[in-house]
Amino acid sequence: MKEFMLEGMICCPVSKRIFPGIIKVEGQIITDIIETNDIKSKNYILPGLVDSHVHIESSMLAPSEFARAAVVHGTVATVSDPHEIANVCGIDGVKFMLENGESVPFKFNFGAPSCVPATTFESAGAVVDAQQIDELLSDSRIKYMSEMMNFPGVLYDFPDVTEKINIAKKHNKPIDGHAPGLKGELAQKYISAGITTDHECYMIEEAIDKINYGMKILIREGTAAKNFETLHSFLTSHPDSCMLCSDDKHPDDLLVGHINKIMSRAVAKGHDFFNVLRAATFNPVKHYNLEVGLLQQDDFADIVVVKDLEYFDIIQTYINGDLVAENGFSLINKVDFEPINKFSCEYKQPEDFTVYADKDAVVNVIEAIDGELITNRIEHELKSENGKLSCDLENDVLKITVVNRYDNSIPHCGFIKNFGLKSGAVASSIAHDSHNIIAIGTNDKDLCDAVNLIIQHKGGIAVTDKGDSTVLPLPLAGLMSIDDAQTTAEKYKLLNQRVKELGSQLHSPFMTLSFMALLVIPSIKLSDKGLFDGRKFEFIDLIAG
Repeated sequence: MKEFMLEGMICCPVSKRIFPGIIKVEGQIITDIIETNDIKSKNYILPGLVDSHVHIESSMLAPSEFARAAVVHGTVATVSDPHEIANVCGIDGVKFMLENGESVPFKFNFGAPSCVPATTFESAGAVVDAQQIDELLSDSRIKYMSEMMNFPGVLYDFPDVTEKINIAKKHNKPIDGHAPGLKGELAQKYISAGITTDHECYMIEEAIDKINYGMKILIREGTAAKNFETLHSFLTSHPDSCMLCSDDKHPDDLLVGHINKIMSRAVAKGHDFFNVLRAATFNPVKHYNLEVGLLQQDDFADIVVVKDLEYFDIIQTYINGDLVAENGFSLINKVDFEPINKFSCEYKQPEDFTVYADKDAVVNVIEAIDGELITNRIEHELKSENGKLSCDLENDVLKITVVNRYDNSIPHCGFIKNFGLKSGAVASSIAHDSHNIIAIGTNDKDLCDAVNLIIQHKGGIAVTDKGDSTVLPLPLAGLMSIDDAQTTAEKYKLLNQRVKELGSQLHSPFMTLSFMALLVIPSIKLSDKGLFDGRKFEFIDLIAG
């Protein structure tokens, strides 16, 4: 049995004290904490950090590779919603995540995906029904029911939604929420159904309402969706009702930092250190009943050593007493695995993306907002050339398409503003939540080429411009690479660079692209079945009127 001691300034989130001392570890457990001034180290010792809501798939890495990257930043555990891979591969996808996650020393806490498919207004690769939710929640490794995105189903008592909620209650496991913009009586009803968290707040007023009705608010700062600036005040006003999360983290972003960087920003804003520390450790551990240590005697030895309490640069990370990262290097070995996938559609032709109109037309346009998942619905007049509606590059109105990856059907097209391309096209098989192929282009030829690259590789991200193409294959469910984090990040950065060279000024263009098919986020999105109004929950015509 391994035995060792750590000395330094111990930061305990339970007692809210910082004191000099020594931590004794035997095997996986902290056996003693001795308060003493007789120490030489001036480093700070914290409990391991927890991302309270993240989709591992968004990192484009398998769980085992995500772990290797995350421990470098002091993350020892995640509360992970596997509904991305579940939308592609069903319950088999969830089981893959569990098994691959168990192959490394890291504390993944997966949920049972509650909304697969997210809506009936798109084509998904699988259905996870109430019986399968019951099967998953019977597994002790499944800690909660993940985000209930079908908030209309909660508000209007849809039988299938009510059944799933009751199953989670039967297993006495928390239910995560997803209700952007919901306030007042509607928020109260949603929460009273038993839903305990929300990571989708983008207005301070809705967060206040939700907290007042008993909900925990997850302060999100991910690659695309960034709500820290709006919500960070709750770390002081409602410290027991906050957690920190990334939700979605692209590989290049994950290599730079994780929850430790959110903590650094929060401390820089003047928030009390212990309020910040508890949001990253104590609060998620207690809310989700995680088997993660909190620097107490008899706890698991999940420990982070940092240089200071300002920047939270990580010196060492321990999980269950094992040293898993030191001085910027992961000590977790790479794991080989066999990827699973579901991909079945034929190559497309440029004419498949034609939008016909015998005269100029005013169309409903998706207006993307940098750093937000929500969109605006605007109208714009497009010219008809030879009976076809063309993009308006001068006003940055481009064509967007969603192609069913699970069946050979006709693509649906729309138009989008603020993506910024001046030439070429981009495409991806990461398209929340059903993960069909989504693409944006300045012309039908490049648009088609980009889509066909994704079909060729059975998943990936692609950029093409006049025949010059770059692609990152994602053979694991069309969502994740089989490479390590560094390799995947380098390929992704190259793609990002190419998109910027083609004109996009978005902070994270591929992350923004991936959410333009997420129908449950208002106000207007596109599915493989058509243009969709996320407020009224109904399809709308492309031609405005």
